[in-house]
Amino acid sequence: MESLLVSDALTLTMFGMGFVFVFLALMVVVTNVMSLLIAKIQPATTNDASALDSDPIIEIDEKTKAIIEAAIKMHTQR
Repeated sequence: MESLLVSDALTLTMFGMGFVFVFLALMVVVTNVMSLLIAKIQPATTNDASALDSDPIIEIDEKTKAIIEAAIKMHTQR
């Protein structure tokens, strides 16, 4: 009787582990397929190096500039 319980427990364990393995493997496959599908539908945008190098023109009033300089000075004095 006891060996039957152990046998049933091992069988149930193997079925459970097998089910989890199959589910996770299927999830990886589906995720990869979705990734490939999205890559075909929406190709990656290319980053233009010249756009990254150019600085936008930012106008800062004198009060804001003074506040920023004071904050930097206070931080570097620590």
